[in-house]
Amino acid sequence: MPSPIPSVTVDGLVRRFGSVTACDGMTWQAPAGGITAILGPNGAGKTTAIECAVGLQRPDGGTVRVLDADPWLSPADHRARVGVMLQAGGLPNGARPLRLLHHLASLYAAPADVEALARRLEIDRFAGTTIRRLSGGQKQRVALAAALVGRPDVVFLDEPTAGLDPHGRLDVYDLLREVNAEGATLVVTTHSFEEAEALGTHLVVVSAGRTAAEGTREQVCGADPLEQVYFELTRKERR
Repeated sequence: MPSPIPSVTVDGLVRRFGSVTACDGMTWQAPAGGITAILGPNGAGKTTAIECAVGLQRPDGGTVRVLDADPWLSPADHRARVGVMLQAGGLPNGARPLRLLHHLASLYAAPADVEALARRLEIDRFAGTTIRRLSGGQKQRVALAAALVGRPDVVFLDEPTAGLDPHGRLDVYDLLREVNAEGATLVVTTHSFEEAEALGTHLVVVSAGRTAAEGTREQVCGADPLEQVYFELTRKERR
C-alpha cells in the first residue's frame, strides 16, 4: 500500500524556456510505495517536471525533492536509486539490446536478472538487432528494461506504453505492478485514461504548467468518469 510519506515532492516548480513557461508553479507529490499517474495535454509540463525530477533540468523556481534529495545536486549513490525512461529514449543506436542491458546491470550493486527481464519484455526475440533497426515498440521495451535493470527505489516512466500493441501494454502493466509490489515507487506520465486507471493509486492532472487536481481516483473524480473530470479540469485550466 502507498505510504503517506512522499518519495517525490514537486512544490511550486517553475521552468522557463525563453518566453515559454513549461511549469508555472506546479505542485504535486508521489506517495512512497504507490504508482502516481500524471495526466495532461501535450505541452502541459509533464515531461519537463520529470526531467527536473531526475536532474536533467534545473528549476527556475520552486523545489523538487526525490528521496529527500535535490536531484540537481544529488550524488551518484542517490542517482543509482532512481530509474528513468524518457520519451526521447536516450538509447545508443549502435548497441544491441541484450549487451546494453548487461552493461547497465554491471553498473549496479544488486541489479535485476537481465536474462529474465529480457524474456519478460520479449527483448530476447530481437536481442541481436542494433537499436537503430528496432521498431518504435521494440525500442520502448528496451528503454523500459534499462529503467528497471538497476532495481531502483523510484522509477520515472514518461509514456512507457507509447507505440506498444494492446498485448504489449497489458504485459507492461503486469510488470509494473510487480515492480511496485516489490516496493518501488512509480511515477508514470500518460495520455491514456485506461492506463491511469489500470495503474494509478494516485492521480495528478496537470494543464498549462499547473496542477489542476491531485489525489486518489475517488478524491479526483468522485463517482464521475475520469475522462469527464479530466476534460472539465483541463479546459478550465487552459482558459
